[in-house]
Amino acid sequence: MGRGDGTGRIVSPDDADDTGTRILHVDMDAFYAAVEVLDNPALKGRPIIIGGAEGRGVVSSASYEARRFGVRSAMPVGQALRLCPQAIVVPPHFDRYLALSRQVMGIFHSVTPLVEPLSIDEAFLDVHGARRLWGSPAEIARMLRSRVLAETGLTCSVGVAATKHVAKMASTISKPDGLLIVRADQTQAFLAARPVGALWGVGPKAAAALEGRGIHTVADILATPPGVLDRALGKAMGERVWHLARGIDAREVQTERIEKSVGHEETFHDDIADPAVLRTELRRLADRVGARLRANGWEAHTIALKLRFADFTTLSRSQTLPEPTAVSQRIGDAAWDLFAQIDLRMPVRLIGVRAENLRPAGGGPPALWDDDEDWRRVEEALDGARERFGRAAVTRATLLGGTRDVGALPTNPRPPRSHDH
Repeated sequence: MGRGDGTGRIVSPDDADDTGTRILHVDMDAFYAAVEVLDNPALKGRPIIIGGAEGRGVVSSASYEARRFGVRSAMPVGQALRLCPQAIVVPPHFDRYLALSRQVMGIFHSVTPLVEPLSIDEAFLDVHGARRLWGSPAEIARMLRSRVLAETGLTCSVGVAATKHVAKMASTISKPDGLLIVRADQTQAFLAARPVGALWGVGPKAAAALEGRGIHTVADILATPPGVLDRALGKAMGERVWHLARGIDAREVQTERIEKSVGHEETFHDDIADPAVLRTELRRLADRVGARLRANGWEAHTIALKLRFADFTTLSRSQTLPEPTAVSQRIGDAAWDLFAQIDLRMPVRLIGVRAENLRPAGGGPPALWDDDEDWRRVEEALDGARERFGRAAVTRATLLGGTRDVGALPTNPRPPRSHDH
C-alpha cells in the first residue's frame, strides 16, 4: 500500500507529449480494498481497513477514504480504528486478490512480453517494441487503463517516463485512477520540485537524515556535494541518490522475477508470553517458508527472525548459514537459535520468519556430504502430500492443536510463478 492518500494528485492532459519515453509503471489503486468493494458494492465510498479481526491484526491495505485519516499499511488495526473509528474492518481474501492479479498481469503480457512484476498489484512495462502494434507509450497507457477497468472493474494509475524510477514516481503522484507522463527532456524539472522522500528507496529514516542537513527537495540534492550525501546516507546510498536526483537510472525491465526474500509472520489474537508456544509458532512459520522456497526453486543463505512485543517494540535478528538451504528443519533451527538470544521482557504480539539472500536451488558446487539428506527426503514426501490433499493434510505432531494464525498474509505477497509468461 502506498503512503499517498490521493491528495495533491497530478495528471497529464489528454494531449500530453510523451517524447523519449518507453517505460510504464502500472499500479493498482488500493488494490485489496478495491477488490473488496468490487465484491461488495455497499462498501463503495466508505473507509475500509483490510486486516485481522478484533483489532489485533495489522493493516494490510486501506481505502483512500481511510488513508485520509492517517491509516497506513503495517499499522495495528486497533490504532487505525482510533484514527478512523467509522472504518469498516474487512478480513483479507488473498485467493481473490491473486486471481485478479493474474488477470491484470495477463492484460500487461498481452501488450508486451517485457513485464516486470514488482508485487501482486504493480509492474513495470517496457513498451518500446510495442509501438508499431499499439501506438505511442501514452496511447498504450490509456489503452491499458481502459482494458483493466473494462475487464476487471478495477482502476489503476500509470506513470510514463524514460526510466523506471521516474515512471514509478509519476504513477504515485497520479493516484488514484490517474495517468502522468514525464517526457524525457522534462525529467530534471519534474524531479527538482519533489521532496527527497519521493525518491525511490529513500525511506523515512533516510529522508530525515537528509532533512536534518537542510536537504528537503531533489533540487537541494542537486546542489549538495556528493561527500555530504555519503556522510548522511552512507557511500552506496549516497551515490544512488546522487544519480536518481539527476534522472540517471540505467536499470532495464527484468522479465525474470528475482525474489529477494520469502517470509511469513503472524499476529496473535492474544499476546503470548510462553516461550514454548512461541517456539512452536516459529516452527510452523519456518515450515511455511521452507515450502515456499522449495516450490519456487530457491535456497536461502540467511534466516531472519522478527519479534514484536506487546508495546509494539520490534526486534529483528538474522544469521547467515554455512550453506544455503530450503530445508524447513534447518530454517526452523536457525530461527530457534535467534529466538534463544532474545530477552523476552514482555509478551509477544507478532512473530515472523524470513529467508533472505536467495539463490537458485542447486546453484552452488556440490557438497561432499549432505547433513540434511534425511530431512530433505521427509520434506519432499510432505510437499507431495500437501500438493495432493492440501496444506492442512499433514503436519508435525508438535503443531497439532488450534492454530493461532489470524489470517496474516505472506509478507511481500507475489503472484505464483504460473502467472509468469
